[in-house]
This record gives sequence, C-alpha cells and structure tokens, in this order.
Amino acid sequence: MPKKNTKRKLVGLVSELSGHRTYYTTKNVQNTTEKLSIKKYDPIARTHALYVETKKNLGRNEIKPRKS
Repeated sequence: MPKKNTKRKLVGLVSELSGHRTYYTTKNVQNTTEKLSIKKYDPIARTHALYVETKKNLGRNEIKPRKS
C-alpha cells in the first residue's frame, strides 16, 4: 500500500480475456497520465493476456470529506 505523502495511487489491473482483477500496482499520476496496459499471466485463462488499469474501487484513493 502506498504511503500517504506520495503522489502514487493504487490501481487495479483487469484482464481483457477473463475480466478478473488479479493484479494491483501503484503509479505516479503526475508522470503517467494515460492508463497502464501490461502483458501479464492470467491464471484463469492460463495464458498471457493484456491487463488494463482500472480504479481499485475500495475508496482508498479518494479523499473523504470530514464530518463537522
């Protein structure tokens, strides 16, 4: 998990073959503005597939407003 004082965000990687989110990685959003696409092994399809970046969807990347 990335540290709180960094510019890096946690992103999930989704396979184009099976549609499952298998891998997670961090990326610097200031230097890399386009979506990541990495060729990695898909254990469900049992072959190498192209993985595309999505949000992690657990609410850890967004800053929540304080209740006051």
